[in-house]
Amino acid sequence: MKKLTLSIAALGLVGGLTACTAVQKSSADYDKLTAEAIKTFHSKGIAKAERMKQDDSNRLCSEADVAGKSLDAATAKAIEEANLKAIQWPTDGNFMGDWKQGNKIAESGKGMTWKDKTTSNNGGNCYNCHQITKEQVSYGTLGPSLYNYGKLRGVSDPSSAAAKPVVEYTWGKIWNARAYNACSNMPRAGHNGVLDQDQVRHLVALLLDPNSPVNK
Repeated sequence: MKKLTLSIAALGLVGGLTACTAVQKSSADYDKLTAEAIKTFHSKGIAKAERMKQDDSNRLCSEADVAGKSLDAATAKAIEEANLKAIQWPTDGNFMGDWKQGNKIAESGKGMTWKDKTTSNNGGNCYNCHQITKEQVSYGTLGPSLYNYGKLRGVSDPSSAAAKPVVEYTWGKIWNARAYNACSNMPRAGHNGVLDQDQVRHLVALLLDPNSPVNK
């Protein structure tokens, strides 16, 4: 009787698995469902449905991700070159701001929801992916730790000629990360209008100013 019961249970399990297999959808099916779901998005306040539109960089990286493969080297290089050209460098040549303001921006995740005002400042939401200072008790790990960012790169004087390449890279990375990594998951804060030039200046200072808690 026990053997018979187990056999019936086993048949039930196999049947269940077969049923699950029968309803599995392909990636094409999921793409179709996603496209249909996107059609239901609508603008509300400052949150616009246009955000759902992908540029070529996002589209090519998304297609590669769905296919489960990396971009070929030529396509990746083309994406990086296009995004590097799109970086807006500081109009007054000043890369550095106030690290104290930068810290507030990095720790703020507010902004760009339908209930926010167009006149309100967005946060950088940096803590959601990075450790910023050693005092932090909660932070994300999707990105590398930024603690000692400037110190590890040997920047003791951000205004020096020796520090210029690091300063420019830091600005560019915050403005448009895909200029340096074609399919980077880092938000393109400046490129997508999340942060303005002054805010990016403050974040650069947070990362490179020797007096910033990042480098203590």
